[in-house]
Amino acid sequence: MSATPLRVGLVGYGLAGSVFHAPLIATTEGLALDTVVTSNPERQKQARTEHPDVRVAATPDELLARADDLDLVVIASPNKTHVPLATAALKAGLPVVVDKPIAGTAAEARELAALADERGLLLSVFQNRRWDNDFLTLRRLLAEGELGDVWRFESRFERWRPQPKGGWRESGDPAEIGGLLYDLGSHVVDQALVLFGTVTQVYAEAVVRRAGAETDDDTFIALTHANGVRSHLYASATTAQLGPRLRVLGSKAGYVKYGLDPQEAALREGRRPDTTADWGTEPESLWGRVGSGGTPSGGESPLTGGGRAEPTLPGDYPAYYAAVAKALLDGGPNPVTALEAASALDVLEAAARSARDAVVVKL
Repeated sequence: MSATPLRVGLVGYGLAGSVFHAPLIATTEGLALDTVVTSNPERQKQARTEHPDVRVAATPDELLARADDLDLVVIASPNKTHVPLATAALKAGLPVVVDKPIAGTAAEARELAALADERGLLLSVFQNRRWDNDFLTLRRLLAEGELGDVWRFESRFERWRPQPKGGWRESGDPAEIGGLLYDLGSHVVDQALVLFGTVTQVYAEAVVRRAGAETDDDTFIALTHANGVRSHLYASATTAQLGPRLRVLGSKAGYVKYGLDPQEAALREGRRPDTTADWGTEPESLWGRVGSGGTPSGGESPLTGGGRAEPTLPGDYPAYYAAVAKALLDGGPNPVTALEAASALDVLEAAARSARDAVVVKL
């Protein structure tokens, strides 16, 4: 890689910008966090405290006025701003990373992809959950044939938040692109597509459970893949007892894994990949289990000791920005393309229609 790091402008310094993007950008070889865009004085102060060398801009226009001083723009602002800001950055001649979801519709995502291709610029989508510890472990198990032919994939991002927090993520205004279907649903659908490919039909339930909530907070998506795998995907803020993060059932064995990847918690605590020797690792007590266990008339479970403990591979969020840097500096592949994100949005749009009309949607 070049000895001179690429200068990155980061738009947005809320949860996504301050917890995920800024620390990963700042610790990636070949990248330098040059400018943070936020109009909030407290967040401006926070950015300067956490990244003393960073410049601060109040608006995206102020950032793009200095386009010649930058090599990459990262968009971590509210969902409704993703398309206009990505469009403006691409038209200014800058490669772009956009937090998920890249857009509210698949058509908009494909329009952005076409613009990036027309300008010869990188457009990538931050799907960090492809580098979760459990997902990496499952991909290895599948590659090694440990589970046989997969029949069912269950994936859960469940939380217990009985009181709405408010803000745009929980707004009922469709323009905000809020709700769990497009938030956590973007992760579970992307993972299912990466693992098992094209989807032929979608069924979904998107429910508002909590008093005062304005958008879906308890969501279920059932996918039928072209290869026959069924994916059952859950995203919920109303789960008083959490289910397994992953349960994957195949013709030879199953894999069951509880607990979330530790990287988000580490980032929230202020830990950084470049100063944490055991980054992304978890204790043996949290490893998942692989096996069939029991007898034909009665199987085992992790609770009763079925199968074997499966070491969890370390999670690796830093790999995303390392791949972005390699793509820009050395011509490496885009780690997550806009067209991949558009395929996930096809599914999310179908899920929204299914939940609204109580129908199965064929793709």
